[in-house]
Amino acid sequence: MSNIYKKLLEVQKKVIGLGKDKKSFGYDYVTGSKVLEHIKPILNSQGLILKQEIIAVERERIEYKAKSGEKSEMLYNVWQKFTWIDTDTGEKDENTFFSSGMNDWEKGLGSALTYAERYFLLKYFHIATDEDDIDNTVRKNDELVSLEPIKKEESKISEKQIDYIVDLIAKTKSDLSAFLQYFKIKEISEMTASQAVEGIKMLEKKIKTEVK
Repeated sequence: MSNIYKKLLEVQKKVIGLGKDKKSFGYDYVTGSKVLEHIKPILNSQGLILKQEIIAVERERIEYKAKSGEKSEMLYNVWQKFTWIDTDTGEKDENTFFSSGMNDWEKGLGSALTYAERYFLLKYFHIATDEDDIDNTVRKNDELVSLEPIKKEESKISEKQIDYIVDLIAKTKSDLSAFLQYFKIKEISEMTASQAVEGIKMLEKKIKTEVK
């Protein structure tokens, strides 16, 4: 398997699902900012960048009746190319994508580009969005990170917990030295499973506080 696909697989492994965080015209959806918030740190850690290019654009004037009367807008149909680039090897993975946008006259193109970026990422990594509170990290099946030891006799932190704690520390810009000192250890790998649970809860609480 090419190195770039191994890296893309790591992204897919880490982001299982995202809950819808905005409602517009009675339609619930996941915002682009939320998608990037979860995916961008992982892309950075993997050394991956996504290049978005416009291949072709078609414009069509749309006229319709609104509550305020007759209205016209410009519909933009946009064909694009999304290219994954591995900054370590130079490997690429090219993908074509289509989207449409209509937002007054001059904003339709931007809407189409934003829509395409959001849905390309969601579909490429098969990120589920059809469950409530899906972006929590505790899942009943095929869980990303287990907050409890897999086995009762397990006393050491798991590799998944280590990876997740490292991601959380980076995401919250926490002081690693202070984190280790709190648990009286020199390395994250020295944590017990119960300490890992406590540490994860602390860091996730910090994220929720910052969001508020």
